[in-house]
Amino acid sequence: MPLRCLLVDDNDAFLETARALLERQGVQVAGVASNIAGALRQARVLRPDVVLVDIGLGEESGFELARLLAADGQDGQRVQEGQRIQGVRADVILISAQAERDYTDLIAESPAAGFLHKPELSAQRISQLLNRQLRVGQPGFQLAGTAIGRLSGRRDQAYARS
Repeated sequence: MPLRCLLVDDNDAFLETARALLERQGVQVAGVASNIAGALRQARVLRPDVVLVDIGLGEESGFELARLLAADGQDGQRVQEGQRIQGVRADVILISAQAERDYTDLIAESPAAGFLHKPELSAQRISQLLNRQLRVGQPGFQLAGTAIGRLSGRRDQAYARS
């Protein structure tokens, strides 16, 4: 089963390009969103393994979305409009066209699994970040092990075919 990803960015051209790139590399892009409300809604419905969040979401902040996703994942189950719903349990990776050094302290304070510079976006870099998260002993949003297994499985399948 491939790694399931939600892309969150306010730039439609980037969303389209990133989706094509990641899907070519074996990542299933389950959905896209361009703002915090849409991302939270999509994350709750789609239950992705990882959420790639642009730091600058127009007037909104990717750091705020990362905090909201982390809080939602810690809430576990809750009742909304008479229905029991699961909180979001996905690793978050912050992304930006700006260099990581521009956000070092904010990234370190965030609950995100890590940061990716947009030009470096790839399934391999996502895997490296999630693996690093596991080695440090911080479980992120609870799914890093599952997410890594899914990426590793895809890689093994690709090697078996070649």
